[in-house]
Amino acid sequence: MNERLILVLDAGTTSTRAMLYAPDGARVATAQADLTQYYPRPGWVEHDAAEIWDRTLDCARRMVTQAGGADRIAAIGITNQRETVVAWSRRTGAPLSRAIVWQDRRTADHCEQLREQGHEALIQQRTGLIIDPYFSATKMRWLIDHQPQVAAAGPDLALGTVESWLMWKLTGGLHVSDASNASRTQLLALDGAGWDADLCALFGVPASALPEIVDNAGAFGATLPTLLGGAIPLCGLAGDQQAATIGQACLAPGAVKATLGTGAFILASTGDMLPSSTHRLLGTVLCQLGGRRLYAMEGSIFVAGSLIQWLRDRLGLIAAAADSDAIARSVPDNGGVYLLPALSGLGAPYWRPEATGSISGLTHGSTRAHIVRAALESMAHQVHDLAAAFAADGAPWQALRIDGGMSANDWVAQDMADMLALPVERPADVETTARGAAMLASVGAGLYPTLEAATAMVPARTRFTPAMTDEDRSRRLAGWRSLVAASL
Repeated sequence: MNERLILVLDAGTTSTRAMLYAPDGARVATAQADLTQYYPRPGWVEHDAAEIWDRTLDCARRMVTQAGGADRIAAIGITNQRETVVAWSRRTGAPLSRAIVWQDRRTADHCEQLREQGHEALIQQRTGLIIDPYFSATKMRWLIDHQPQVAAAGPDLALGTVESWLMWKLTGGLHVSDASNASRTQLLALDGAGWDADLCALFGVPASALPEIVDNAGAFGATLPTLLGGAIPLCGLAGDQQAATIGQACLAPGAVKATLGTGAFILASTGDMLPSSTHRLLGTVLCQLGGRRLYAMEGSIFVAGSLIQWLRDRLGLIAAAADSDAIARSVPDNGGVYLLPALSGLGAPYWRPEATGSISGLTHGSTRAHIVRAALESMAHQVHDLAAAFAADGAPWQALRIDGGMSANDWVAQDMADMLALPVERPADVETTARGAAMLASVGAGLYPTLEAATAMVPARTRFTPAMTDEDRSRRLAGWRSLVAASL
């Protein structure tokens, strides 16, 4: 192996990883470390930003060692959990509080106030986003209002999402955010080059604390030589869902991907056309290269893989996530059991942060297998709701490309094809988020001339075709809709 490799840092929600990719897209090696989840109050979710940095750096060092040293790495790409907010000191480089995670709902009251004041139409028109605690701006304001160290920092304060935090630490003080992550803060207009002064004023976020907005690929800087044994160029940045869309080669309008990770996120490219939704879907920046933006329409489901984790860790219904496939197959149907997985509220197209989970249809005949199957079925039910919303907004799906940890479950992939009545495609390597970051870094480092050329890094796919009767599909959807209506 003589070619130099791409190192990807993938700072997710439940773990952080470092991966090595060859220029042809082959994944060479992976190092992973879990991240501690803090739940100080119901609806609150926090991370330790120092832990994210320490464990990401440790994973990166393991991969550099495996590659044979820093000179064997052509470039680094970073992808990250979006919307999670970190506050730190420019002077010390240390966090000023715990990070507020994207799942956190503590700013629901602030969001309701903004909505009651009539700001949602303006915010959605400018940013493509609805008012919801999911996004970064109200989290930033909460830190300023409730964390004394953050409030007292003044000009020393740095605010950013996780890629900004990692870039600062890797470079010793470069404060940047790529356009895809910046578009998730509610502080960037979709057609604006920089932070929007009116939005910053509305949310009460000082623009002076925010990073510079940059492209998703380019020569951003280099790592401090002491960190990884040499100065390695940093050439790719993207939020995890945009990175996965790129990693699935969904660059042209109409191409759709669903990442089934902690949550589930569906993105459909709209090319250079500004996305607009009347069905509570989101508009977002897919990527920016040379100052030119591609956009996407997005539907966000807050609970996907975390539901399987909940079945395992909280209810004890499964011993391991992989068991869910066999358990779902052990019964012929759901036995009339339906599950609404609103453990962190409901995302698109409902956007009900106050919603809670529920199970319906339980009888003496209900078993553990029926509940597990109902949990898995809820994924296809939610994705079906989003497919209907995309179609109503003029963006019907022709097929769906899936990735993320939960997509490895064949039963889930087939059930999704059955409920959508569409082909579902899964790449041979489902780590498309990291691959998207590797593709961007490859373009930024000059290994590929364009992002379209870098799609040569995308592997072959397995195709799941619909096999469910219309009658069975209609019966399933009727049970799901009844549960949603009763719960909301």
